[in-house]
Formats: sequence, C-alpha cells, structure tokens
Amino acid sequence: NHKVIFDTDPGVDDAIALYFALAHPDIELLGITTTFGNVSVQQASANALYLTRLAGYRRPIAQGVQFPQLKTPGKHPEFVHGNDGLGNLHGRSEVGGQIEAESAAEFIVKMARQFPGEISLVGVGPMGNLALALKLEPRLPRLLKQVVVMAGTIDEPGNVSPVAEANVWNDPHAADQIFTAGCDLTMVGLDLTHQALCTPEVQRRIEEIGTPLAVIVSGLMDFFRKTYQDNQDFVDPPVHDPCTVAYLIDPSVVQTRRCPLDVELHGELTLGMTVADLRG
Repeated sequence: NHKVIFDTDPGVDDAIALYFALAHPDIELLGITTTFGNVSVQQASANALYLTRLAGYRRPIAQGVQFPQLKTPGKHPEFVHGNDGLGNLHGRSEVGGQIEAESAAEFIVKMARQFPGEISLVGVGPMGNLALALKLEPRLPRLLKQVVVMAGTIDEPGNVSPVAEANVWNDPHAADQIFTAGCDLTMVGLDLTHQALCTPEVQRRIEEIGTPLAVIVSGLMDFFRKTYQDNQDFVDPPVHDPCTVAYLIDPSVVQTRRCPLDVELHGELTLGMTVADLRG
C-alpha cells in the first residue's frame, strides 16, 4: 500500500493521473497539493476541487506556489490544455469545498513528519512546492519514502524548447534543488511518456466503461488529441502524468537507470535542460 501526496497543476493528463491514483486499491491518497504550471495556482486548486468532487472523493487540497523562484513566469499553455486546464469542459459549475488553510509546502512537511519513511510524493507539475518544503524541513529527503516526478528529458527533444520539458522549464531552480537534494528520486521524462500514447483503441476501452467519469476522460483525450495533432505533430496524444502512477504501482512497467541529474540554470538556449551523467 502506497501513501501518496499528489503535487499537480491540473491539466488534462494530470486529471487522468489523479483519477488513476484515487481509483487504485494499492494507493492511499493523503492529499493533493497544487502549483502553477498548466494553469494559475488558483485555477489548479479549483480544478482539483472540481475533479475530486466530480468523482465523489474528498481529499485535503493545499494550495502552493504561484510563481517560479527566479525565472520570469511564462504564459500558461492554453493551446495544450485549454483556458481552464481541463479542455474547456462545458457546463462546469461551482462544486463547493474548501482548500486547506496551510500551504502546500506546510502540508507536505506535516505529512512527512507524521508518516516518516512511508510517503511517496508524486509530482506532475513544476517543483516549487517540493523545493519550499525542503527549505522548511531539510530532513525531507530522509522523511519521504520516494519522489516520483513527471519531468525532464534526456534524449527526446524538449516540448517547450529544443532541450527542455515543461515542468522543469517552468521552475528550473526548484527542479535542480529537488534533483540534487538526495531524495530517492525517479524522473519519468519525455523519453518514456512519448511512448505512452492514447490510441483510439485505448480510448474506446475507456468509453466502454460507460460511467459519467469515463465519458469526461474520453472528452479530455479528444481535446488533447486535437491539441497534440495541431501543435506537437502527434497522431495519438501522449499521457505523460499517469506514467508516474503506473511506475509507483508496478516499477517493472518501465526501464530505469541510475545516474546523477542536474538542471541547466544559466544557458540562454539551454535553460531547464535536464543533464544526466549516463557515464556513471
């Protein structure tokens, strides 16, 4: 059984990863922390409330950072995830519910102290909340069981620049702090996620489930399919973020290798590049 904190900027594929984590019997989702990224942090929190309540779940939702540490904030990628981050879902109404009074970083630290060595932190957005939690609690790498992040790329071209993946590029200084903090960290990058495609056959299997949630997930994938075809030259859209949850449940589904990881913080053309020393 995995105790999980889900750090997210929902996001079409974030939403699907969240539902994967909520539904899986081996995962106990302790809470959701939100960050800027695909949308503003306020929109991310509203989306997290909406998605959990739509599915009939109640989980603590703690709001986190709204800007990168040092980098000038970029524009939210509406052309990928829609204005609201969820493919401009029609008929969306207020669903009620409150976010926690404490910040995302405070929530992460509180839970890590409460369950030392038990929590897997799954991060599918920029890493500002994790970096802030590390600042509040320098023992965090020892208190967390593991950190699994959808971030970075080694050989695959970047998706926001020739060399950078969006979650790292959005807050490269935070990412570098987490990569070099000494956590038991697994980077699930574009090298992997660009192989995890939602084919029409996969989408049909989702639709055949027939629940209102399955219809919504299929609608999200329709939107993602179009934006990836229009903007990134994909026929079938990759589902990046669910790969982190898949790895958590069954690490054998992916092939990993151990190496030092750093983030390029200074190059004008290479800002946010994940540099892996594959030479060992």
